[in-house]
Amino acid sequence: FGFPGDTSIAFYDVLRRRTDAIRHVLARDERHAGFMADAYSRTTRRLGVCEASSGAGAVYLASGLTEALTSSIPLMAITTDNSTRSAGTAPISEMDQDALFAACTKWWRTVARTADIPGLVEEAVQAAIIGRPGPVALILPEDVLEGPAEAEGTAWEAATQAVIPVHRTAAARDAVRTAAGRLAEARRPAVVAGGGAHLSGAWPELLALAEHAAVPVATSIHGKGALNEAHPLALGIVGSNGARGYTNAWVADSDCVLFVGTRANATDTLNFTAPARDGGAHVLHIDSDATRAGRNYPGSTALVGDAKTVLAQITAAIPAAGDDVRTARITQLAGARTEWARRIEEDTTVLDDGVLHPREVVRTLAEVFGRDTWVAADAGTPTPYLSCFWEAPGDGWRVVIPRGHGPMGFAIPASIGIAVAHPGARVLCLTTENSVAMAVAEWETAHRLSLPITYVVLDNISMAWIKMIQHLYTGGRYFAVDPGPIDPVRLGSGMGIAGARAHTLDELAALAKQAVDAASPSIIHVAVPEHMEVTPPVATWQAALSGQQDTRPIH
Repeated sequence: FGFPGDTSIAFYDVLRRRTDAIRHVLARDERHAGFMADAYSRTTRRLGVCEASSGAGAVYLASGLTEALTSSIPLMAITTDNSTRSAGTAPISEMDQDALFAACTKWWRTVARTADIPGLVEEAVQAAIIGRPGPVALILPEDVLEGPAEAEGTAWEAATQAVIPVHRTAAARDAVRTAAGRLAEARRPAVVAGGGAHLSGAWPELLALAEHAAVPVATSIHGKGALNEAHPLALGIVGSNGARGYTNAWVADSDCVLFVGTRANATDTLNFTAPARDGGAHVLHIDSDATRAGRNYPGSTALVGDAKTVLAQITAAIPAAGDDVRTARITQLAGARTEWARRIEEDTTVLDDGVLHPREVVRTLAEVFGRDTWVAADAGTPTPYLSCFWEAPGDGWRVVIPRGHGPMGFAIPASIGIAVAHPGARVLCLTTENSVAMAVAEWETAHRLSLPITYVVLDNISMAWIKMIQHLYTGGRYFAVDPGPIDPVRLGSGMGIAGARAHTLDELAALAKQAVDAASPSIIHVAVPEHMEVTPPVATWQAALSGQQDTRPIH
């Protein structure tokens, strides 16, 4: 995924001659190329590759790598740079790429000699996929890139075809025994799975532990769908964004919590209350990175290793739950889920004509598209509603929401990365009018490639998330949160994509059914209310509105 520039002419000349072996996807923006590679990696567990040229191209690409770094997504960035012969002469697009990529990758190198390229390519690939995954950057000065080199290419080919992780490490036996004992003794245990469960492909092992030990499973937003969310032991999303009330309550009251491949940060734990840090719960933490396992919960048991491997270790070490325990937990969860659903159905919020409730938008789309659909969503309105009301099937990272940095404009290019990764599969993209403003050019890419992506634009004509924060914590003093309207249907039409506005849920369902059968991209524009009018399932906002919390929570 990439975008050409002056310094990448030689590279593109080779790409032109190697279309039999390398597919190049022309993006309209280097940042978006990074997002495409990110989503490709998340949904295939294979190495995504993106590239950019010197100067502004590298800067834009760096912005597209930060989400991957904080979310531990393996991808490789290739950038070109000015000739070494022009160093120090103030050439156009000169900048220190080493300093730039030091902040947004786990490994970076500038190649000094052409002969070093093959070895450094292999080293870069290994750095991206070994240990805690992440983005890497290989920087190629123009004159170095144009020189001759000898290479077999077998290491590169093997690495790019490998499914991540390539090495699976087991946790220490003592830590496994401790974890199994704690879970077995717990009155109210819980598992919280994150993106690491997806990257490890640990879905069968997570299900096996849940059913063997009758342990309910919650997830972070990155972990959404690590367990089938319709399973009787599934709790859904936990934390401050997109959780169902009973999920936070269960985890907060748990006496033993097993984190699996998640950062366990403030957002994922409702400001460290689910579970609490006060020692009330035994915390166990599986992570491939020893510096992260248990870091946010002092005194916890660290299980350093691959999630799939360590979950299997724990399952083998823990006795099966008794039928009475299993029945009691499933019954309790079913009752909580039924009560939550009853309260949802009692919501009789009346909206202006043509304005649709985001909850009902998500439920309508889920009914039409089905749970097996690949989904990409942007920060803002789509995140809490999709997290709360879309139930993923538990067989892959099918719902991609950026929670490392939460970059706006991520979902439109990410949906392209997903569609390229899964040819012919329908992709649903939930975005907003402000994210469209940041990434609209990629609609041309989707049209050019004839990708079966349905773009649903949730539009409340404001910077609604920031406006809600101003509403709650600055006394409603709104500033710089009300830009003018955008017409996504007209914008899409200018790039060859058909679209329409849905004024009712029936219209939405009809447009969605048309989109499901289409072989090309389409756009559905939906007006939704501002968050002050209809509060999303964001626990900290609900607490502020009810008077339970009067200070802004930390991230």
